[in-house]
Formats: sequence, C-alpha cells, structure tokens
Amino acid sequence: MKAYLVGGAVRDRLLGRPVGDRDWVVVGSSPEAMLAAGFQPVGQDFPVFLHPQTHEEYALARTERKSGHGYHGFTFHTSPEVTLEEDLARRDLTINAIAQADDGTLIDPWGGQADLQARVLRHVSPAFAEDPVRILRLARFAARFDDFSVAPDTLALMQQMVADGEADHLVAERVWQELSRGLMEAHPSRMFEVLRECGALQRLLPEVNRLWGVPQRAEYHPEIDTGVHLMMVLDMAARLQAPLPVRYACLGHDLGKGTTPPDVLPRHIGHEERSVRLLKPLSERLRVPTDCRELAEVVAREHGHIHQCLGFSAGALLRLLERLDAFRKPARLADILLACECDARGRLGLSEQPYPQAERLTEAHRAAQAVATAPIASEAQARGLKGPAIAQAIHEARTRVIEASLPAAP
Repeated sequence: MKAYLVGGAVRDRLLGRPVGDRDWVVVGSSPEAMLAAGFQPVGQDFPVFLHPQTHEEYALARTERKSGHGYHGFTFHTSPEVTLEEDLARRDLTINAIAQADDGTLIDPWGGQADLQARVLRHVSPAFAEDPVRILRLARFAARFDDFSVAPDTLALMQQMVADGEADHLVAERVWQELSRGLMEAHPSRMFEVLRECGALQRLLPEVNRLWGVPQRAEYHPEIDTGVHLMMVLDMAARLQAPLPVRYACLGHDLGKGTTPPDVLPRHIGHEERSVRLLKPLSERLRVPTDCRELAEVVAREHGHIHQCLGFSAGALLRLLERLDAFRKPARLADILLACECDARGRLGLSEQPYPQAERLTEAHRAAQAVATAPIASEAQARGLKGPAIAQAIHEARTRVIEASLPAAP
C-alpha cells in the first residue's frame, strides 16, 4: 500500500499558488485493508476514505469504463493491481494528472508539468469525451487560470462532444455547481468565452449565448455588443469581490436584450421585464438557490431605475426602495446596489467611474429606516384610519425625512 498526493494540491504547489484541500490516491490496497487501518469510508460511487488523523480524502486507485450517457454513465474498477499510471490516465487535464510521492518525487506520465509551463489546458486522453462535466470543469479552470489557453485538439474534442449531444445529458445540479464555481473565479468571463467557443453555451444557456452580436446605444455602452458588456460586468463583479448572488444577478440582468425586436435596435425598451421573464425559467431549470434567484430578478427589473435615481424626488426614491423590498429585507440592498455598480462600471472606458447612486439610495434608505413607524400607526388608528391609510401615513413620514436628507440644490 502506497499513497500519492494528486490533483489540485500538486498543480497549485507547482504554480506557486496557495494549496487548499489535499487529495490522495492509494495504490496496492483494498477497502478491507483501508478499514483495518482505521480509515473511514465516505465514497458513495467508489471507495474513498477519510484519514483517521488528518481527515483528508484517500481514494483507491481505479479505472473507469463508459457505460451510458452523462457523468453518471460510468463503471468503476478498483483493485490492488490498478497502477498509479492507470489512475492518472482517467483524469481530465494533464495539469491535474501529476502525482507526488512522499519523498517529493513527481510522477507525470502525461506531460502536465510541461503544460503548466506553457500555460495550456489539455485533455489527458480521448476518454475526456466520456464525461460532459469535463467541458464545464475546463471552462471553470480557464476562469481561474486566465493566462492559460485551451489546446486546439482539446477544443476540437469539446466541440465534437457538443455536436454528439453529450452536453445535453448534463443534469441541472452539476451545471449549477460548476457554473457557480466559475462565477466565483477571478475572471469569470473566460468560462463563458470557452463555453461559447465550443458550442456548449448555446446548449446550456441559450438565453446568455444570444446576447453576442446584439448592439446597444454607444452613448451608454461604448463597447456596443451586449455579450461583450456582460463579460465586462462579470469581471467587474470579480474585481469588486462580489458574493455569488450578486454575480448571478450580473449574469441575468440584461437577458431581455437578446429578445429585442431587430427593428428597434440599438434601443432596448422594456428589456428589464423581458429579462425577468427569461430569468425565472432559467433559474428553475438550473435549480438556482433562492437567494441568487430573488436578487437576480429584482436587479433585472430595477437596475435601470437605480442608474437614474440621482434625479429622483424624495417620493420617487421611496417608491424605488419599496419596490426593492428594502424595508423588509434591508440587508439585501447593498447587494442590489453592488450588482448595479458592476453593470455601470462594466463598460468600455468606464471601469474607474464612481457610482454615486449607491450612496444616494443608501442614505435615503437609512433616513427612512429611522422613522419610528409604531407611533405613526397608533396615531392613525386613534383617528380611525385603517390598512392602506395607515401605510400611506408611514409613507408620507418617510418621504419627508428622505426629502430632508437630500443635498440642497445648487
């Protein structure tokens, strides 16, 4: 029995990047021997164990054989006779197929070190085509390692996989898992560029794919192309270290522009509501978590009004805050405004521009939140007012304090 460090831990150490979780592959052992040594079984599909002291994952060396469509369509074989080289051969990319022995020796049968130096994402073998999740994983790695290119033969293989319908067998949970991870990488635009280049974006996210080639008004969007704008917005979200709900909101904020009638381009009247209508089935299809889904819908619906709010009256600011549900969900307002800032700054030549709309709405919300509503409601009830009339009294009080908080006209 011998254990080797494998995968991302080896890759990241060679790249000089921080090493996260450490995974091990065990050669020359069996499930019974692992249990006898005190390891705890955790693998559902194949033998994976937790080390009794470090709790790191140790997987028995295995081979895989395609037995059906999708990432579930595999038969696994483990035995003490499976070699390290055979285990490494089943891995997706050469840079992930390097092992390290306990004395520091590297085992690299597929040229992973050379590809790390050349900054290339390359598949290990034709078996890459047997698992469509690998398309998403490679695209996610492109978002993490943005200075890496995709090997031409690997891109051609991915394109063939899409043409053969393999991407159509991806289940929603795995698509969202990889998509959400890719959104949280340093350059999420690279993930979408790779998916688009191999054809998978059209199969998985046609609502997003159709944005390329759709023009916008140059005075608002110097980059003009809606797809290019979306990529700039996503990278701005990464630069501002936005959380996942904000990044998903950025992804969906302009979907409606892809359905603008050609005869009205480059104007996009009503694209906000069209974006919401497209977002709802997209979120359902991918089983997107509720916090991401709800934030994306409110940003899609209201981002245009938020951009324009510097010219709003106190009453208009309050109505906008009410539509944002900022009084029932005050903690969410900062995320809404951050998504809108990403949208505003994700434009050619405007990445360093301030976004005073966020401060204006935050201050208006702070002022309105400070209004003590209970005394207002009690007084209104004492005058015989009910329901809507009480709400109107609170609304008027909040409008007055927002008015007082606005800067004086020059």
